[in-house]
Amino acid sequence: PPRFGKISNSVLIPLMISNALAGKPLPVYGDGMNVRDWLHVRDHCVAVDLVLRRGRPGEAYNVGGENEWRNVDLVKLLLKKLGKPESLITFVSDRLGHDRRYAIDDAKAQRELGFTRQYAHFEDGLRATIQWYLDNQAWCEAVLRKR
Repeated sequence: PPRFGKISNSVLIPLMISNALAGKPLPVYGDGMNVRDWLHVRDHCVAVDLVLRRGRPGEAYNVGGENEWRNVDLVKLLLKKLGKPESLITFVSDRLGHDRRYAIDDAKAQRELGFTRQYAHFEDGLRATIQWYLDNQAWCEAVLRKR
C-alpha cells in the first residue's frame, strides 16, 4: 500500500485549548521556538482518503499545511482568541533530540493526488477548531476524566 511521509499529528492544540479553558498551565517545551507545519484535521482526513484511493503502492506522500508557526506564537494566539492571559504559559524542559523544525513539501501529494487544503488559511482552521472545543466542552471534559 502507499505510505505517508511525516504528518504532524501533534496534540499541542487540543492540550492548550483544554488547559486554557480550565485555567491550567500550558506546558511549552524549551523556549517555544520549535517550528511546526500545521494542518487542519479535516484536511488531514481528505489527504488520507486520497492516498488510500489514488496513491501508488510503495510511494510515500508528504502532507502539510503550508502553515509554519513557532509553538510559543501559536500558544499565544490561542490564548488571545480565548481571552486568556499569557501568564498561563509554563516553559518546561525540552525533550532530548527534539527537532527544532518540521518542514513539509507536499507538492507531490498536490500534483499526483490532487490534494488541496480546505483550510488554506491557518487562522480559519484554528477558529473552527477553537469553536469546536467551545461547543463540545462537556464531551471533552468527559474524555479527559477517563484518562
